[in-house]
Amino acid sequence: MSFTLTGRLQTRLAAAVLPFVVAALLAPAVGEWWPLELAGCMIGVGLVLDVLLYDRVLPYQPGWAALPLGLLELAATMLVARALSVGAPPLAALAFFVAAWIVAQALVHAALPLLRLTYVDDGGELGWGGAVVTALAPAALLAVAGVAWSMQPPTYRLATGVHQGPLVIESAQRLVGEPGAIVEGGIVIAADDVVVRDVLVRGGEYGITVDDVEAVLLDRITVEGAELDGIHVRRSAVTIRDCEIRSLPGAYVQGIDISFSFERTPSLVEGCRINGGLEGIVIHFSRVMVRENRVSQTELRAITMTEMSMGSVEENDVAGARGVGIFCGDYSHCEIDDNSVAGVRPDRTSDDATRQGVAIQSHFWATAELGDNTVADSPGGIAAFTGGTIERE
Repeated sequence: MSFTLTGRLQTRLAAAVLPFVVAALLAPAVGEWWPLELAGCMIGVGLVLDVLLYDRVLPYQPGWAALPLGLLELAATMLVARALSVGAPPLAALAFFVAAWIVAQALVHAALPLLRLTYVDDGGELGWGGAVVTALAPAALLAVAGVAWSMQPPTYRLATGVHQGPLVIESAQRLVGEPGAIVEGGIVIAADDVVVRDVLVRGGEYGITVDDVEAVLLDRITVEGAELDGIHVRRSAVTIRDCEIRSLPGAYVQGIDISFSFERTPSLVEGCRINGGLEGIVIHFSRVMVRENRVSQTELRAITMTEMSMGSVEENDVAGARGVGIFCGDYSHCEIDDNSVAGVRPDRTSDDATRQGVAIQSHFWATAELGDNTVADSPGGIAAFTGGTIERE
C-alpha cells in the first residue's frame, strides 16, 4: 500500500485510540501510571518514525513489512521507555505492545478498508474521520498529561550539607539531593512510589532500607560506611540504578541485599559500582535482573543469587573477588550471560573446594544457564557442586 504522510499519521492515530483507552482504564486499576506512559512512548515513537523514516524510504509499504517494522518500533519503544524510567514490568509491556500491534494490523488490513472504501486509493487518509482524530489527539494527550501531572507525588529538595538521620519516608514522594547533600545514619523507605536521587548516605546499620513496598527507584545514590548492608531490601520491588557503595575489604558488609521479594514485581539492579565487603550483590528468594554492574574486591562472593531465586546476571564486570565470582545456589534458576569475571582468588583460609577461585558456580540443585561469559585468572573456572547444574547455550 502507498501511504501519504497524512494517511500514515491519521492511520497511526486511529489505531492508537483503543490502546490509549485501555491504558487509561488500566492505569487506575493497577494503581500506577506506567500503562499511559508506555502508550505515550509507543504512539510517540510511531509518529516520529512515520515522519522521519517511513514517509521518506517507504513510498510503497508491502503487507509483509508490518512484522519487521513492528519489531523496529518495539525496540525503539522499549529504549525510550527505559530512558524515561517508565516502570512497566517487561512482560506486561511486551504484551501491551503486541496487543496494540495486532489491533493496528486488523484496522489497516480489514476494518478501515471496509469502513472507508477509498481508504487504499486515498493513501490511508480517513477524510473527515481522520481530521477529527487528528484534532482530538492533542487534546486527549494534554488532558491525560495534565491529570497525571497533578497527581504526581510531591518533589522535595534536600539541601547541600549534612542532614542527621535516620530519615524515614512514609509517603509517596520524590527526594532529590542538591550537590553535596548528605544523610548521616541512613534512609528508611516505608511507602510505595518513592524516588530517591542524588544523595550520599553515610553510616547507619543499613545505608538505605526498603521494607514491604512497591515502585521504589534509587537513582545515583552513594552509600558509604554502612555497618551491615549498603542497600537493604525486604519484601519489596525496587529499581536501583547507577549507585556506588563503598565499604572496607574484609568488613562484614553486603553492598545490596534484596530478599524475600519473590511475589513482588521483579527488581532491577543496574549500573552500580560496589567495592569491598563480604558480598557485593546478593539475592535471596527474589526475582531480580542484575545488569551492567561492577563488583570488585569482595571477600565471600561478588554476585549471589540463591534460595530459590530467579533472574538474570548480565553484562556485569567482576574483578578481584575472593572465593567465588558469580554464585547461583539453592534451587535458584539463573541466566548468566555476557559477564566478565577476572581475578577471582582462592580463599587460602578454607579447604572448601567451592571457594577456590571459582568464577561462576552452580550449587545445591540450582540451574545456571550460561551464555557468552569471559573468565580470566580464576583457577576454579566454571564449576557445579552438590547437585548444581550448568547449561550452556
